[in-house]
Parts: sequence; structure tokens; C-alpha cells
Amino acid sequence: MTLYPKLIMDALATVTYAGTKKNLVESEMVADQPTVTPLNPPEGGMNWKVNVVLEFPRDTDPFLKSTVKAAEAAIKYHCGQDVEVEIQTEFKSKPRPEVGKMLPEVKNIIAVSSGKGGVGKSTVSANLAIALARLGYKVGLLDCDIFGPSMPKMFNAEDARPYAVEVDGRQLIEPIEAYGVKMLSIGFFVSPDTATLWRGGMATNALKQLIADANWGELDYFILDTPPGTSDIHLTLLQTLGITGAVIVSTPQQVALADARKGIDMYRNEKVNVPILGLIENMAWFTPAELPENKYYIFGKEGCKKLAEEMNVPLLAQIPLVQSICESGDAGEPAATSSETATGLAFINLAQAVVTVVNKRNRELPKTKIVGVR
Repeated sequence: MTLYPKLIMDALATVTYAGTKKNLVESEMVADQPTVTPLNPPEGGMNWKVNVVLEFPRDTDPFLKSTVKAAEAAIKYHCGQDVEVEIQTEFKSKPRPEVGKMLPEVKNIIAVSSGKGGVGKSTVSANLAIALARLGYKVGLLDCDIFGPSMPKMFNAEDARPYAVEVDGRQLIEPIEAYGVKMLSIGFFVSPDTATLWRGGMATNALKQLIADANWGELDYFILDTPPGTSDIHLTLLQTLGITGAVIVSTPQQVALADARKGIDMYRNEKVNVPILGLIENMAWFTPAELPENKYYIFGKEGCKKLAEEMNVPLLAQIPLVQSICESGDAGEPAATSSETATGLAFINLAQAVVTVVNKRNRELPKTKIVGVR
């Protein structure tokens, strides 16, 4: 049987690429005309060597290996099992930057953490990002909670769908922009009504994509809204980015403070060594709208302030428990969008305090190294 390039193309046309649901030819993934070279085996007769170049969107394409195997099998099936097949791969998008070279235009990376859930960490993250933007800084916000993303709702962007842009030869995700903040969340890519049933590896790979394969551009502050507790997600962040410092959010309640200590210990671990920029006491007291001068310490009084003194870190803010904070977050208009309210002013003051401690940290401490823990 004599082989021609058209026979090879016909074989490749039977292979479906999962990324487009079309075959390799229709998907325009055959980069060059296949070449067919005759071979003369020692025992005589004639054999053939086929060379094919397939072009994929990027080097991290999840369908790359399976597609190459399917293409090789299709050529052998249609052209003979003795055919020698060599498939080379090229990529439309440049490779992802190496760890240590990601986000070169980002000046400060701030991890907002909490030892336990339910203390208002995401609310603080959203309002801190907006408040920094209102102070004139270029701000990015990454929702790192893969299993419980909340930023799309808080930014009234649940229907938003990020699109791809080409930047310096790479296809990158364009973050959603709202209230002057560039923002990405896995919530933009999964159904809000469906549980995300992913193993740890899938979750961390998704997080890396949101960091390295997004068009974050130039930022003064990149806020990481981390999930509660200590997990694979935290370790992935520490192994991927040089974090400028961490901010710990807690309520004054003793149970929350016990977990906050664990969060502080994680960052202060000698293998991690990320500076603690300060603590934020959320739900510090309850103030009813009809009695704005009254303070009711329903979760305890100044517990986070005492912990800050004990751990020798700044107390950056005490945020009251006010019904409007919850309502504004649910409505997609966080409190920091207005400085005319007491809560809005509290978040503006928090942002100013964060700027102060970050500047001090950068003057006095060396740049944080990426963690090498395994």
C-alpha cells in the first residue's frame, strides 16, 4: 500500500479533539502537511514513516496526551499497523511562566486568611480591595476558595463570563472588573447551583490557572481571599507566589481566636516565613441601625485586640457587626463603595492601615521567598 499525505489527513479527520468537539482537521490543528517517508526494513519490502505536527492552544492543554494517542492509533488503523508514526506538538500560546516569574508587574501580594469559616473573611477581602481602589491604587482580587466561591455574588457579577485575550503570544483570561477592582473566581466557570466535587489536584491546578493564565497586568495590590483553615490551597499559593504578607481575620470569640492562632502559626512557620501584617477584628460589636451610638459585644470584647498584643502584631481594624454590611454584600454593593456610612469609612481606614504596614514591611524586611515545602 502506497501512502499519501491525503490518506493521513483522512485518518486525522476521524479523531475528535475534546476542546472543540470537532475533528483535528476541522479544528485546524494539523500545523503542516503530513510527510510520508519510505523505509526499507532489513528483511526487504517497503514500510513507511509518517510525521505529523499537531498544534494545541497551550502547553497545559488537558487533552494533549489523549489526543496524540488517538491520532497515532487512527493513522495505524487506517494506514497499517506497521507504519512508524511520529507526532510532534506545537502551541499557539507561549508556555506559562516559571514559578518565581509569575505576575512580574504585581508589587504587593496580600493573603487574607482566617482560621475558621464564618468570621467574614470574604466580606473583608472584597471591601479591602474596593477601599484600596478608592484610594487610587491598582488592585486585583483572586477568590481562592475553589469549593465555596463568593466573590461573584459580592460584586454583583454572577452572570459575568471572563473571555480570553492574547497578550505577548499567550491566550490569557481577562479578569472581570467591578468597582475599580480586577477580579477572578472559579465561580465564573462552574454552576452556582452545583457542588464542585474535585480532588485536591484538580482544585490546585484550577487555582494556578487563575493566577498564571490571567491578564492581571500592573497591580499595586493583589488580594488573595483564601479559604478558611489551612489546606492544599494555602500550600499551593505559598509554593507559587512570593506573598508580601498575610492579614488574619477573626471575631472576638474565643473559638475563632483559637483557630486564628493556627493561621498565624502557619505563616510564621520557619519553612513558610510570611510576615503577618496584622489582625482584623470583625463583628467587634453589634450596633443597631436605630441606635448608632450603642455597642453590644455579643461575641466578646476586644478578643482580637488582646491576641494582637499577645502575638506582637498590629490590630489593623475593628469592624462592627452592622446589618447593612451583610445586606450590601448580598446585593453586590459592598459597604466600601461608599465612605458616607460608618462601615464604609471603617473599610477605608482599614485600607489606609494596610498601606502603612505594607510600606513598613517592605522597608524593613527582605522580599518573601516562594516556599519549597512538599
